[in-house]
Amino acid sequence: MLNKADPDEPAAVVVEGVPRDLTRTTLTVLCMVGLIAASFWILRPFIPALIWATMIVVATWSSMLQTQQALWGRRWLAVIVMSTALLLAFVIPFSLAITTIVDNADDIASWVGSVSTARLPALPDWVQTLPLIGHKATSMWKELASTGPEELTARLQPYARNIAQWFVAEVGNLGMMALQFLLTLVISAILYARGESAALGVLRFFRRLGGPRGEEVVILAGQAIRGVALGVVLTALAQSVAGGIGLAIAGVPFAGLLTAFMFVLAVAQIGAGPILFCAVAWMYWQGDTGWATGLLVWSLIVSSMDNVLRPILIRRGADLPLLVIFAGVIGGLVAFGLVGIFVGPLVLAVCYRLANAWVTEAELGGSPTGETTDDEPSPAERVRHR
Repeated sequence: MLNKADPDEPAAVVVEGVPRDLTRTTLTVLCMVGLIAASFWILRPFIPALIWATMIVVATWSSMLQTQQALWGRRWLAVIVMSTALLLAFVIPFSLAITTIVDNADDIASWVGSVSTARLPALPDWVQTLPLIGHKATSMWKELASTGPEELTARLQPYARNIAQWFVAEVGNLGMMALQFLLTLVISAILYARGESAALGVLRFFRRLGGPRGEEVVILAGQAIRGVALGVVLTALAQSVAGGIGLAIAGVPFAGLLTAFMFVLAVAQIGAGPILFCAVAWMYWQGDTGWATGLLVWSLIVSSMDNVLRPILIRRGADLPLLVIFAGVIGGLVAFGLVGIFVGPLVLAVCYRLANAWVTEAELGGSPTGETTDDEPSPAERVRHR
């Protein structure tokens, strides 16, 4: 049914239930989309640092509050302490890695030169008696030992070239990585100082967008971040530290650098096993059978730590299925890089919880529309309670 428009707008004809001026509405939406796209384009260099800072602050917020309480309730002192801790967490490992490489440059060069003339020693007899893998491992080792140095070098050369190209590319990105870290540090300090205001703004926005369900998304996102930080990062830290202690006691060179590699592999859900077992093989190659056997036993213990420690820590951070967390960590890492270990579980956790709430409300006869009631706490009250 057509109705006459306002006298002031004689050209506007409206249909019942349709906006008065479709052209104006369409242009308004297009302008809003354009402004949002332009804003993201301008802020694009800061988005990775903002994501990392948000993840770090959310995961360590309880530690910041405890630090503030210990420092006579002074927020600015707590911000300085937490920012300094973040700075040291980057500077100390980076400095140790560079110092280790520089101090042992001659040893690395001589070791690389000796690879072309080295011969693999025979494996101990007890290796062949190992169930399932003993016979196969012995056969492969004998095949490698019978291969001449030139043929072995030819086999390894393509892999060495790819590793060298990757290393050169990463070294070229060190300047950009350092800049991103400084941006992350600055944004983290701002969020530490204004955390309650930022959380209140996010809660209000999502409550306006989706009612109580939107507010639940924000709370669930925080729980997912804390769960991943506790379950993945702390487990990786425990594994790498335990593995590094074993390497240092066994006398493996470059133990500090190998510890850093173990941490990266553990965060990527590969684990510390590849580094540790390669070190065990190297020690057998050198003839240190006793230390190699002890390191092998310790490597088995360290490699199995995540099966016990990670589920316990994840359950403390977020009450979510482990399959959701693991799929999010691995899939996020492949899709988004290192920051994906937080983004992946966050997205999957929110989707899982929303789907579960929708199904539950339908079964109980509730309304999934997200309408609010007067008894529900406001966003400010939610922030004060958390």
